[in-house]
Amino acid sequence: MTGETLVYKRPETLIKDKGFTFCPGCGHGVVLKIIAELIDEFGIRENTIAISSVGCSIFLEKFYELDVAGASHGRSPCVATGIKRSLPDKFVFTYQGDGDAATIGFNETIHTACRGEKITTICINNTTFGMTGGQASATTLVGQVTTTTPRGRKAELTGYPLRVAETVANCEGAAYVARVAISSPKYIKQAKKAIRKAFEMQLKGLGYSFVEVIAACPTNWHMTPVECIDYIENTVEKVHKLGVFKDITEGENI
Repeated sequence: MTGETLVYKRPETLIKDKGFTFCPGCGHGVVLKIIAELIDEFGIRENTIAISSVGCSIFLEKFYELDVAGASHGRSPCVATGIKRSLPDKFVFTYQGDGDAATIGFNETIHTACRGEKITTICINNTTFGMTGGQASATTLVGQVTTTTPRGRKAELTGYPLRVAETVANCEGAAYVARVAISSPKYIKQAKKAIRKAFEMQLKGLGYSFVEVIAACPTNWHMTPVECIDYIENTVEKVHKLGVFKDITEGENI
C-alpha cells in the first residue's frame, strides 16, 4: 500500500522468533526492548558485545542478535573490562540484576566504576534475587518479605537497603549514573532517555556509565502486575529515589 508512514517496527537487534519467557508482569522485557531499540538507533549492532550473568539476564543470547559473553554470578563487570580493554573499539555493556550487580557482585561494580572502565551497566533492581528463589538482596526494603526474610527485612539484623546508584555516583571514574523506573509510559520514556545517555558516554569514551532500573517482580513480590505498579510508585521509590546522580557532561536531571 502507498501513502502510509511506518511509525514502529520490531528492533532488528531482537531475535524475531523468540517469544516472551519471563514471568507475567516482569519488567525485563521492557528494558530489553529499550536496549534493542537504542542499539538499532545508534547503528552499533555489529560492533556490540553484551555480557550476561547468573539470574534472569542469563538468557540474554536468546533474545538478542548480538555477540553475548557469559559471566559467573556477579562477575560481569570483570568480563566486560577484559573484553573492552582487549577490543577497545567494541561497544560493551553488562545486563544484570540487583542480586548480581548490587549484592554478590557489588565489589566488582564499585571497582569497575572507580577505575572508570569505558563500559555500561544496566542494573534491573527488583529488590530481590528473582531467578534463584526470591531471596533478599542488598536493595531489599526494610520490612519486605522474601524467602530469607519471611518476617520482613529487619534493619537490626541485616542492615538497611543499599542505594546502588548513589554509591556508584561517588566513584570518580563514573561518568553517568541514573535511577529510573518502568512502571508507566512516562517513566519508560525517561528510562530510554537515561539509557541513551549512558550509551553515549561510552561511545564518547568518557568513563563508566550505570543505569539502575526499578522493575517489578510479581512472582517474588506475591502481587499482581497492577499491584506492583502501585508498590513501585508508592513504596519502592520512597527508598530508591529516581533521578540522575551524576552526569559529567551536563549535571542535569531527567
